[in-house]
Amino acid sequence: MSVLKLAKRLSTSKRPPMQRLFGPKNPGAAGTNSGQQQRHTRRKLLLACIGALGIALCIVTAAVGMWMRHTEYSRTFRAIGKVPAKAVAVVLGAKVYPSGALSSVLQGRVDSAIELYKAGKVKKLLMTGDNGTRRYDEVTAMKRYAMEHGVPDTDIVRDYAGFRTFDSCYRARHIFGVKNAVIVTQDFHMPRSLYLARSCGIDAVGYVAPDNMSSRALRSLKLREYAATLTAVADAVSPWKRPRLGGPVEPIDKVAMGR
Repeated sequence: MSVLKLAKRLSTSKRPPMQRLFGPKNPGAAGTNSGQQQRHTRRKLLLACIGALGIALCIVTAAVGMWMRHTEYSRTFRAIGKVPAKAVAVVLGAKVYPSGALSSVLQGRVDSAIELYKAGKVKKLLMTGDNGTRRYDEVTAMKRYAMEHGVPDTDIVRDYAGFRTFDSCYRARHIFGVKNAVIVTQDFHMPRSLYLARSCGIDAVGYVAPDNMSSRALRSLKLREYAATLTAVADAVSPWKRPRLGGPVEPIDKVAMGR
């Protein structure tokens, strides 16, 4: 470009002289780029904060889970001969099929409870589980199975509102008046169950039921249990936490036949 053409261009432009020579042809381009960079930086910072919080939550959950397992270890038994005698076995519910058959997990729990009863370790079985609809009833299926294997109906009590482990433990203590018990469930579920039972005021020990499941299913349940650890602590420490359903007090020793 000749000197004359450059001088003419500079003289006719409305932009400041330095910007005419060195600035961008589009005046808004610099501001747009700066705004995009700021938004990108904020997005990266937000993602970093979310990642850091996620890692911190995982560390805290793992630490609480390890503490819970360590705390309840001495109260957990795998050999029936070592289980101390208690008044009641609290049998925690699990899946029942539409046919009324127990899932392998639940069958393991009820089999272990029957074993405790026949060994004289407990006098009553409290079957606690989900009966949230007419078509789904864990506790009746549990009772039927136990009766088929020699436990009289007068020594089986059903709690239809054990929707969660916390609900089962709270209702065992405050609705059925259970003061000491053997908690019957699998090893992956035992630390949280014992922790909740004792936080509800039950002098509890645990008898470990067989897993009766594939390694894949066990991994899935362990992952779910891992996620439930902090919820259990929140349930235990909250002074306002109550089960989904309350009800009148029904001491287990006075519950009528067929309950």
